[in-house]
Amino acid sequence: MRFKVVANSTGRRGHLAARFGIGLSAAIVLFCFAQQTVALPLTSFRYEAQAQRHCPGDAVVWLDFRRGRYYLKGQSRYGRGFDGSFVCRNEARDSGYRRSLLGLR
Repeated sequence: MRFKVVANSTGRRGHLAARFGIGLSAAIVLFCFAQQTVALPLTSFRYEAQAQRHCPGDAVVWLDFRRGRYYLKGQSRYGRGFDGSFVCRNEARDSGYRRSLLGLR
């Protein structure tokens, strides 16, 4: 009596299960990495003095929400505009906002 040795007896179902497992693993990894790129919440203030009390060891900047930039004190657009507020510089940086080079000397 001779028996045939079959290398892969699961056939098509085995390939489907393997593909599903790889796809599921990739989705989990992507989901975990996507959670780390979420912007941090900002504490915005209407007045500069309020922001300074919130972050005494940090500089206060004017954040322009529409442009996605922040302005330092002394720049021409600091404290101007309707689409912005005062925030701490480190919070603005951590949330992905960039410094504006406009008006720096």
